[in-house]
Amino acid sequence: MGLTLYTLVALVGGYLVGSIPFGLLLTKAAGLGDIRAIGSGNIGATNVLRTGNKPLAAATLLLDGGKGAVAVLLAGWLYGADAALAAGLGAVLGHLFPVWLKFNGGKGVATTLGVWLALAWPVGLIAIATWILTALVTRISSLSALVAIAVSPIAAWVLLDVRYGVVGILIAALVYIRHHENIRRLLSGTEPKIGKKK
Repeated sequence: MGLTLYTLVALVGGYLVGSIPFGLLLTKAAGLGDIRAIGSGNIGATNVLRTGNKPLAAATLLLDGGKGAVAVLLAGWLYGADAALAAGLGAVLGHLFPVWLKFNGGKGVATTLGVWLALAWPVGLIAIATWILTALVTRISSLSALVAIAVSPIAAWVLLDVRYGVVGILIAALVYIRHHENIRRLLSGTEPKIGKKK
């Protein structure tokens, strides 16, 4: 992926699309207050679920994934494959570090899955299947997400080419950084399982 004017525009555009905090906007619109003051304080679907509003959490999941997909598809349509890759990276960056929220955003799993489904749907499906299988075995959401995110660049490298693999590694590294607290709890054996309160 070469750095050209088109890829730079796609990166910035992807960032702006990815930075839309749907979890925060939806919970405020529903009269549930500031999601950052609930549970983990995260703006993603998992924390929205802690409000007890399952439809709102599902909407957050779909919109967070959708914004990653939209950024990729729009950039690819306008400028081509390299721009689509740049937009995907930008969308994840935007979700993780939105300028509107003082660079404190979500953890990027749904947005990353949306990016992969738009960039290369087989990779996206492999990641989703990995998440589901890991969740069924371990009952730990964060571990399932981390395994799925780690598998994505490997699948991209094998099924596509080195450009997709490298971008996948960058995205995975960013998502892992945002999961540092979860990783610490996983290592200490204190990470809660699905269905249990944080």
